[in-house]
Amino acid sequence: MATSDKINELIERKEKVEMGGGEAAIGKQHGKGKKTARERIEGIVDEGSFVELDVFVETRSTDFGMEKKKTPGDGVVTGYATIDGRPVYLAAQDFTVIGGTLGEAHAQKICKVMDMAVKMGTPFIGINDSGGARIHEGINALSGYGDIFLRNTHASGVIPQISLIMGPCAGGACYSPAITDFIFMVEKTGQMYITGNSVVKAVTGEDVTLEELGGASVHNSTSGVAHFKNSSEDDCIADLKRLLSFLPDNNLSAVPSIQCTDDLNRICGDIEDLIPAEPNKPYDMLDIISRLVDGGDFFEVHKYFAQNIIVGFARINGSTVGIVANQPKIKAGSLDVDSSDKGARFVRFCDSFNIPLISFTDVPAFLPGVGQEHSGIIRHGAKLLYAFAEATVPKINIIVRKAYGGAYIAMNSKTLGADMVFAWPTAEIAVMGAEGAANIMFRKDIANSDNPVQTRQEKINEYRTKFSNPYVAAARGFVDDVIDPATTRPRLASALEMLKSKRENRPSRKHGNIPL
Repeated sequence: MATSDKINELIERKEKVEMGGGEAAIGKQHGKGKKTARERIEGIVDEGSFVELDVFVETRSTDFGMEKKKTPGDGVVTGYATIDGRPVYLAAQDFTVIGGTLGEAHAQKICKVMDMAVKMGTPFIGINDSGGARIHEGINALSGYGDIFLRNTHASGVIPQISLIMGPCAGGACYSPAITDFIFMVEKTGQMYITGNSVVKAVTGEDVTLEELGGASVHNSTSGVAHFKNSSEDDCIADLKRLLSFLPDNNLSAVPSIQCTDDLNRICGDIEDLIPAEPNKPYDMLDIISRLVDGGDFFEVHKYFAQNIIVGFARINGSTVGIVANQPKIKAGSLDVDSSDKGARFVRFCDSFNIPLISFTDVPAFLPGVGQEHSGIIRHGAKLLYAFAEATVPKINIIVRKAYGGAYIAMNSKTLGADMVFAWPTAEIAVMGAEGAANIMFRKDIANSDNPVQTRQEKINEYRTKFSNPYVAAARGFVDDVIDPATTRPRLASALEMLKSKRENRPSRKHGNIPL
């Protein structure tokens, strides 16, 4: 055979593989509003940069008629490329080939690119669209999941791992995305569930659709499994690129930095007007954050889950920072089981990848109630405390208003290792609010008074005068400075610049035991 014939054969073979399950299967995929694996990759990466690996891999299984089935690429497309000029590795399941089910060779392809991503120190992106484990391959398929989970775990904190759920992700397959750092879900087409609705119906009698069981809204708002939801695959890809722009390539890389066009010394003259004069009146912490970060650009993570805490990425002087903030307009900004989990996970991600942390504190308490106590608020709240105490990245805290009790300690306080703590004049740092404190401390005085209402108010005012300000804490060194809110942006920029050279070591150990 002539060389030209061999080249033509190569081209023909590759074209067949690139057709996946064939025109009919591709048409079916498009009919569901979904793109093919290769179309998704092309939409994510820089044009012409994708290099596919293991193109000709097929299943080796011969059981249950598998030897008669064609499995181009064994149902997954893997390789490397660049996104905005930065290298990434990708694996995209191909639903047009046996429903994107995972078999032995399928898993080996994914494991290979994950291993390479760790060796090269580049982010790994997994695109999930699969019917789950390939039943025909039995234990070999299950073993493949274990191989992937192991690599997800070993890569955690070494390279960013991002999962896109653009189709079904069922059974054990869910646990790979669950170990990764961020999960995107496309509404109506992306679903995650351990057992399908028919099994749920048979076992529990509950009648539920797949979307109700494990759709994007459920996992973004109720379970907290997913971090982002998008109305379309194109929107999902746009948000993925935006997220990557904030992240370093690996745990040894510098935090990404871009040219800052926003004045570092910009004074935010109207920011103090956002804080209501009444201490119990809510406001939107996002309004404060947007005024302080570069260009007002804040990329919120876990937007729909545990909304009483805000987490996300922004830039100060062009460099990435992670932001954790109480949200006074939801549950008064108190910390509960879900918000503690959400905050702790984000803090640990930022610490893993050397992203400085800025917290905005306005927290009245850990949320009281029998439901919270029985749900383990002690254990879950300890996660946030542990995460801030564990973190060695630069840590800055802005105390905006309320900073009460154990919740104040958990929100990146000086005693947990915050490098710089600034307070606004509106800050109230105390064991609890003035009303509650007066009721406890002066209970007898109030009860024995001729005018209990007046006496109570006097005692409230007495406590408020002493503690409803930041100066007692500043006198003890728990607050580094009380600042004019308008000057917060330049003070943040200055502190971050000063903290760039921070080095902090912990005692030698295998790892800590976070209260999971």
